[in-house]
Amino acid sequence: MHPFQFVESQTVEGAIHAVAADPQAVFFAGGTTLVDLMKLDVMTPGALVDVNRTLPNAIVESGGTIQIGANVRNSDLAEHGLIRERFPVLSEAVLAGASAQLRNMASTGGNILQRTRCPYFREVHAACNKRVCGSGCDAMKGFHRSHAVLGTSECCIATHPSDMCVALAMLDAVVSTQKANGDTRRIPFNEFHLLPGETPDRETVLEHGEIILGIEIEPSRLSRQSHYLKVRDRASYEFALASAAVALDVDGDTIRAARIGLGGVATKPWRSPEAEAALTGKPVAKDTFRAAAEAAFAAAKPRRDNAFKIELGKRTLVRALEELWQRH
Repeated sequence: MHPFQFVESQTVEGAIHAVAADPQAVFFAGGTTLVDLMKLDVMTPGALVDVNRTLPNAIVESGGTIQIGANVRNSDLAEHGLIRERFPVLSEAVLAGASAQLRNMASTGGNILQRTRCPYFREVHAACNKRVCGSGCDAMKGFHRSHAVLGTSECCIATHPSDMCVALAMLDAVVSTQKANGDTRRIPFNEFHLLPGETPDRETVLEHGEIILGIEIEPSRLSRQSHYLKVRDRASYEFALASAAVALDVDGDTIRAARIGLGGVATKPWRSPEAEAALTGKPVAKDTFRAAAEAAFAAAKPRRDNAFKIELGKRTLVRALEELWQRH
């Protein structure tokens, strides 16, 4: 591991200033991804700016909106009464990720910013455009069973790893941030992460020194009737091969509104308006669910090793919708 400076800040403004003033500095909270990448020399920051004492760490209701502080630990988020009652999909998604020990350390802000688990990204001797833009992508001709089929480009097919983010994308969450100049932003979650395009090294819309303060979510009839399903190679501590975050508002046997998020199959937390449109106004039936799944993956681009993900993703979405309907 390369030498680095550890900076403890007592205020949000102090932390922002410390990172903004140093191009090699990064914010540090739980460190559950960052420390691993530093050990592998994938990330070699010159300074870690500790924000554990500065950022909000509570979940509160204000004006009907649920506000989740950036320093809320994943375990606390998943078990919080307001989250379990009003956003069951979010609680289920968080509990599906990592291990209990990691969830006790991982922060909400850090989870949003976690990096891909693509093995070529994590191997410094491999070509990776996400790690060094313009160096190439060994995953294209290498073993890419775990890689994305949605939102890919000729530069990158790395899968976004977060379960929590799939639920937040489906829930129309908003990310609140503060910049180095003191300005604040409220960024719709589905605009926060970037598609790889020709610059896969740029993963979010954040500027250097801009810090996540928290997440805002509006409770709704849809959010209360929601569910997360994750399919993986083993039952615990494994990243998704395919996952689905679903919500339905049903009147009798007719779907009035639907929200669909997909994970394990895309380069960013994936919202599927195509699947939502295929469900809205239709009867609750397996054929309806299957039509939505076909729409969700119509633009998928498979490669040699990951073509199975298209059918797996469709079946995961159908099963998630069936389980939600049976529950409610």
